[in-house]
Amino acid sequence: MAIVKSKLLKQLSKNYPNFLKKDLEKFSNIILDEIKQTLKRGERVELRGFGVFSSNIQKARISRNPKTGEKVNTPEKKTIHFKMAKDLFKKLNNEKE
Repeated sequence: MAIVKSKLLKQLSKNYPNFLKKDLEKFSNIILDEIKQTLKRGERVELRGFGVFSSNIQKARISRNPKTGEKVNTPEKKTIHFKMAKDLFKKLNNEKE
């Protein structure tokens, strides 16, 4: 099951009852907005112990519509690449350090 922002905020408010819920929401919005803006500028975001987000540019190409088979021009676009940290990889795979 995926975690959504509202569940994350509930968990944070449960773990940190001395913080107001609206403050935790502002804090999480600031962090997420900063990550978005950094990726938009083409810079990478490194969260130690979690992973690295970076943006890649996918070149313009000619693809095809699978339903009709006709060729379609696909413009250049930015994509996000995520590489997990070794610590996270080890935790996910139950490996000991």
